[in-house]
Amino acid sequence: MIIHCVWEHNGSDTLLYATNFVGAYTRGESLEIAKAKMPQEIVSYCSWLGMDTAGKAEIVIVGEKRSELTISDADSDVLFESEQAPLTIEEYEALKTLALKSAKDFLALYESIPDKNAAAAPERKTFYGKVPCTANEMYEHTKNVNTYYFAEIAVEADHDGNIYECRKRGFESLESNPDFLQKTMDIEFVNPGVDYMIQRMMDFQTEDESAFWSEPLYRFYPQLDKAYAISLPFSERNEYIERTMRAVYAKLEDTINEKAALYTRHWNAEWHHGCQCTRQSSNHTYEVEEWS
Repeated sequence: MIIHCVWEHNGSDTLLYATNFVGAYTRGESLEIAKAKMPQEIVSYCSWLGMDTAGKAEIVIVGEKRSELTISDADSDVLFESEQAPLTIEEYEALKTLALKSAKDFLALYESIPDKNAAAAPERKTFYGKVPCTANEMYEHTKNVNTYYFAEIAVEADHDGNIYECRKRGFESLESNPDFLQKTMDIEFVNPGVDYMIQRMMDFQTEDESAFWSEPLYRFYPQLDKAYAISLPFSERNEYIERTMRAVYAKLEDTINEKAALYTRHWNAEWHHGCQCTRQSSNHTYEVEEWS
């Protein structure tokens, strides 16, 4: 059994993806550690899908991405060569079925856990804040990124309801465009402005928001004094955050605008080079909210 793998790494920290078993991957402090884990990952994956595994596993590296991201925290930006070709409707339906089965089974697993707020992993900080430790935190994190990942392909989606429902609606939104498999994406990144950016930040600073979602702001922006902010009454805390972030924005506005232009040029160059296609274009706009 040959397992085609893409190796993404920052130094020796490794993410190893099985391209012919979509969704299967391993992590490790080195390539060898990740490779050693892969055969059992494939056995587990095939068991989940009711597939047979025959013969000794042979791992073949078919792609490599040297990354500057925090690979040890599973941050990733690799694009497989096999992902760049247009999908047929049969390929799309097979992948959609897999994605929906994953959501349905993940929901069933979550619902089977008696105490969803019990810690299942030791507390650990990552580049984005505290790692999800309880079943509830893991589930909410996985469900809530539905909006983000559909937005990456210019599809409006939400994360309301359960993980299966919102993922299914995302696919329905995608399929509402009759040419969704025929269009390329010409994307323009824009600076949405300080008012919009601050409002999106404050969406995660409500009184009933959990620390898992509210506290990463202080990690991303050390200009905010977390201890001082938490000591303030809720309304004054929000005023402090807004005042500070407006000052941060004023210093970085030119940089944000420059990045928006660079992101636009980079995306469209990479996308069209990778696809090498001359199909009808679909224009989309993305907002740049990177302040650091």
